[in-house]
Amino acid sequence: MSRIHKVLLLSVCLIISTSCSSDDELDRPTPTNTSTPTTPDPTPPVVNFADIDFTDWKVTLPVDENNDGKPDEYQPNELINFGYQTLAPVQPYMYDDADDESVVFYTFPEVSTTNSSYSRTELRELINPSNSRENWTLLEGGIMQGRLKVVDVSENSNSSDTYHKVIVMQIHGIISEADMATHGFSSNNSPPLIKIYWKDGYVWSHKKSLIDESTSGDDLLETSNSTWYDIKENLGYVGYDAFDFKIEASDAKITVTLNNESPFIYEDVSLDKWPFENYFKAGNYLTTTDANAFSYVKYYNLYLTH
Repeated sequence: MSRIHKVLLLSVCLIISTSCSSDDELDRPTPTNTSTPTTPDPTPPVVNFADIDFTDWKVTLPVDENNDGKPDEYQPNELINFGYQTLAPVQPYMYDDADDESVVFYTFPEVSTTNSSYSRTELRELINPSNSRENWTLLEGGIMQGRLKVVDVSENSNSSDTYHKVIVMQIHGIISEADMATHGFSSNNSPPLIKIYWKDGYVWSHKKSLIDESTSGDDLLETSNSTWYDIKENLGYVGYDAFDFKIEASDAKITVTLNNESPFIYEDVSLDKWPFENYFKAGNYLTTTDANAFSYVKYYNLYLTH
């Protein structure tokens, strides 16, 4: 190879080498955002509600929106599985407070049931949702317990009480179908055996007892105040705080318990002679017809056992 050819070949190699080196050393673009992309959390926040199984409860409201002459009621099949949350007529009177996982019961004097002057937003136990005349005896027994609190009650300017009284739990009596058929009664209504009141922050228990403990037979089915009257027991102060309450019913025995305090036990002739069947009630039963009266009661849980 001539000297000229060698010089030309060397020049070509140098050009190629320089070109390759320049390409390798070019600055690569760098990302302007080096953080790892985030994806939205597909899980919605958990919202908890009051622990109440409405399978065996219907609710009575203080209004008559369907104009049938009596308080509106909604049955268990309409309330279960959070169905009450979708019932527009129910929502003003029974609704959730998700902040503290409660159900609020609100009522005011408006429409009352046939045998009462007072309105309520109240649950009524139905051990058979298709037959409200199927109930339980003291011999069969039952337990109702719940956590609740009275939130607000109107002031009472017509008595010595500071606020209007509210019934928050009951064992209500009912004349059995057998006695209805035997005696031809036109109504199955009978007295409430136990009423649990909130009175100016105190929890009171009222129990029906015989005026004359020698009363017997069919005379026991007389439902008037001339046969049965209330004996009253102050169980303690709760104010506007949440409290636990339990009612245990058994043969000729009723036990009521406020919080973790010692239970109060009824065992007497009147319970032994109690002739009626029973059902539990819970909620907000305002015992006044005063204009502008109101009450709010919250339930955090409510349980039934038979």
